[in-house]
Amino acid sequence: MRHKELRLALVCYGGVSLAVYMHGITKEIWHLARASRGFHQPGPVPLDGVAAAYHEFLAEIEREDGIRLRVLPDILTGASAGGINAVFLAQAIHSGHSLEPLTDLWLENADVSQLTDPEAEPMWRYAKLWAQPIAEWFLTRPGNVVSETVAPGTRTEVRHKVSRFVRGRWFSPPFSGTRFSAMLHEALEKMADDGDGITLLPPGHPIDLAVTATDFRGYPQTLRLNSPPQVDETEHRVPIAFRARVGSDPPQPLADPLELVLAARATASFPGAFPPLRINEIDQLAQTEGLDWATRDTFLRRIMPVHVRDDTIAEVALIDGSVLVNAPFGAALGALHGRPAQREVDRRFVYIDPRPDTRGLLPSDPPDNIGFFGAIFGSLSTIPREQPIRDDLERIEQQSRDASRLKRIVMDLEPDIDHAVEKLFGYTFLLDRPTPKRLASWRAKAQQAAAEGVGYAFGAYALAKFDAILSQLARLTLRAAGDGRADPTAIAMALRGELAARGLERLTERGGGATPAAIGFFRTHDTGFRIRRLQMLARKLSRDWELDPDISDDALDRARDRLYGILALYYRADEGLLQSERFAVLAERALEAPGSVIDFLATERLLPTTDLAAEELLIDALEDMPKNLKRRMLLTYLGFPFYDVATLPLSRREGQDEFNPVKIDRISPDDARSIREGGTMATLRGIEFYNFGAFFSRDYRENDYLWGRLHGAERMIDLVASTVGGSIPKARIRNAKRAAFLAVLEEEEITGRCQRGLIEQIRLEVGERMG
Repeated sequence: MRHKELRLALVCYGGVSLAVYMHGITKEIWHLARASRGFHQPGPVPLDGVAAAYHEFLAEIEREDGIRLRVLPDILTGASAGGINAVFLAQAIHSGHSLEPLTDLWLENADVSQLTDPEAEPMWRYAKLWAQPIAEWFLTRPGNVVSETVAPGTRTEVRHKVSRFVRGRWFSPPFSGTRFSAMLHEALEKMADDGDGITLLPPGHPIDLAVTATDFRGYPQTLRLNSPPQVDETEHRVPIAFRARVGSDPPQPLADPLELVLAARATASFPGAFPPLRINEIDQLAQTEGLDWATRDTFLRRIMPVHVRDDTIAEVALIDGSVLVNAPFGAALGALHGRPAQREVDRRFVYIDPRPDTRGLLPSDPPDNIGFFGAIFGSLSTIPREQPIRDDLERIEQQSRDASRLKRIVMDLEPDIDHAVEKLFGYTFLLDRPTPKRLASWRAKAQQAAAEGVGYAFGAYALAKFDAILSQLARLTLRAAGDGRADPTAIAMALRGELAARGLERLTERGGGATPAAIGFFRTHDTGFRIRRLQMLARKLSRDWELDPDISDDALDRARDRLYGILALYYRADEGLLQSERFAVLAERALEAPGSVIDFLATERLLPTTDLAAEELLIDALEDMPKNLKRRMLLTYLGFPFYDVATLPLSRREGQDEFNPVKIDRISPDDARSIREGGTMATLRGIEFYNFGAFFSRDYRENDYLWGRLHGAERMIDLVASTVGGSIPKARIRNAKRAAFLAVLEEEEITGRCQRGLIEQIRLEVGERMG
């Protein structure tokens, strides 16, 4: 039985009222993750509806294709409306909360009548009577925005609600920020009340959430140039990121609920519709709800270090994240770091684009006649959403090519390195029982042989190691100082200068190999080498040795568990340092006193006892293995310096992480045509009124939500089938989709959330198209 993981990094675009459609899609991702969790946990798991349909598809794949697949959505990013959905999905996955209550809140509250600030409402029928003719002229004149962008059956409702805007408060945002924050908090509470509290990810697995926001006033950032040496520029991007490992002891929440509210409220603060988010709005929410925001200062220091330093937090005004970063692929790509794999991994970047057409402005808006609403709505909602993502995708593709190249290099090197290790130690060394002393001696001999074997190339390797260590130490120092967004280059340069002053100017001997000072530095600070070595063993257990019939699945599973227990020792070393108040103080003065940072890290970060504990765990693991697996493990472990010398100068990464090519998939109406052809224009209603349509009609929200679920279900089946490969017949995929579609429609019919006529119409189409 092959074991495999389908890992999803989700990128949710902005899309104004199309957030309801995206909620339907994220709900299917949640259901698939629930089905996957149920498939892998022991004992019967109560699943119904579409989750049961996904569960059956996973079971069928195991029976028919011999692959036991687990689906892990572990990276969630988004902007604007997509950012809200990313926040809620991440909380549901990490904490075992339910997305079901969220649906009712989307359908009920995502309406202008619920979002409008009470002070912006016309107080009586004849309020601003003088404005009524203006409103009627805007909304009924030939070629008006409602007639051009809204379906005939909904124009009366939309005109009525837009009229209230025109006759309400002018020159101030019509929607209430405090009401919006309260709604977000209510949603999180109801999700927690309705969930089972069981995370959807395996113990120890990290989950990352990142949304974008825009600092309206900006904050100063220093750029280093040749001449002048440095300049100050204003930065407006505010990434708000969270990371947690599930199943930690004590349990680690993804974030304080107030911080999740802040992230969702800030990223979706659409300019002109909502007032900018001020921090006192969240403080007021905490006071109103009687909540203790204990992590407030730490959180603000992490996401807005410059404002905290300059004591300008009260002046911060955050607006919609899609103004500058509408598709945060970069945040998702950065989150790949530190995600080792226990199994064969198929990593997918999945982005949700509810309206992938490239029409931009409506055909009735020629360039020489762009109207009032067209100019405002187009600049704020249409243009940012349609900016090409080619640069991000090309960066991901390049990383995938690099990973594929490194994988081929490692596979090509394996026979020669195995032979070199056996020749170095003799064929009988595998008969000796490893001890800490013997293992240390073997490692030293292998490292010396690798250094001598590559000759002059060792200089490039030593320099790559040195630079990687300095970069890692600089980033760790910045995190401890609470300045996570600053450039670590300045600290790395300060550390480099201090080490040079201490005599570490040259890394290699003239005859080859590292200098004694370099050896001491690497031995003290190079956790990257240790982690890369363990990750290579884990990857071979998951990918290269799993198909060997002479090695049982049991032995492989035990070996993987032992390896990840050892890796945890090194991961915890850094995590423990970040809790040190003394290190935080030293980190803040790293540029002035880099020597104090180096000395602290040398004594507190990688104690000899850590290496000794790791060696003892590894020896126990080797003794528990069958002979053929033990032989492969030792050959790879001792041969790792040869691999590292060849690959590190190419990859220049501290760890190998998942070490797999990344594939990119899109979810949009144009990619899900099993039920109805025509894509976005044929299925979604929220695209009307410049993507604001669903804010003005519950019928539109029900329609888009239901199609979001159906399109999401179709694409979930596609993703699962594609990770298995071409072995699944099309008929099986078609049957799985049909079962998922019918399960979704039955669920919604039972809840009564959507119009029965809409459900019956789509059910009829499913029958006609899919039998």
